[in-house]
Amino acid sequence: MPRYRLDIEYDGRAYAGWQRQADLATVQEAIETAILGFCGQTVTIRGAGRTDAGVHATGQVVHVDLDREWDADKVQGALNAHLTMAGEAVAVLAAARVADDFDARFSATARHYLYVILNRRAPAALMRGNVWHVPRLLDADAMHTAAQRLLGKHDFTTFRSVQCQSASPVKTLDRLDVSRDGDLIEVRASARSFLHNQVRSMVGSLKKVGEGGWSADDLEAALKAADRARCGQVAPPDGLYLTRVDY
Repeated sequence: MPRYRLDIEYDGRAYAGWQRQADLATVQEAIETAILGFCGQTVTIRGAGRTDAGVHATGQVVHVDLDREWDADKVQGALNAHLTMAGEAVAVLAAARVADDFDARFSATARHYLYVILNRRAPAALMRGNVWHVPRLLDADAMHTAAQRLLGKHDFTTFRSVQCQSASPVKTLDRLDVSRDGDLIEVRASARSFLHNQVRSMVGSLKKVGEGGWSADDLEAALKAADRARCGQVAPPDGLYLTRVDY
């Protein structure tokens, strides 16, 4: 069966997360339903990351095995037509025929996330649901300096959801950069893989640094404690985007 890679964009506000769930709208279900409408085939697709409810993507990657060969442009166009007709907030950015051993999840060598904070007194209007509105002024430089303490291989239990199913809390964080562009603060995180809620937990803790409530030493101490109770606020899903997956 020929295997196809699909690069996907979606607005997570409309969905209860990536993974199919009974009686709830999910991104996986939306794409699988579009494939059924396109070629009459019932499939189970695999994504590179299982994003939570409300989390967005500009670079999610999935793979799917189809019963016959299709032109990749035909696959992309047909799926987008079905997604649009169904009113889904999902788009197929690209489709490509790939090797049979390509796996969207297990072949990935790095995942890249962006978290966006709207840091101004006025609430979000145009970007509501796509950013975290924080009215109190944050020191982005202090947040960036503190974030560097989290780089490298660590036990990230402090920044791990109690519902996380990963076999180990030990991960290697390759990048955690914080920058400001006007009223927007962007946090960019990169690693081979992340724990459940890890990015949102780190961002919420970095917010405490930006407010002046924590120092870089406090953040590092929270990490070393390997204690979920030491985590700062878990940032809401609104501002989180899966932007790219490397293979």
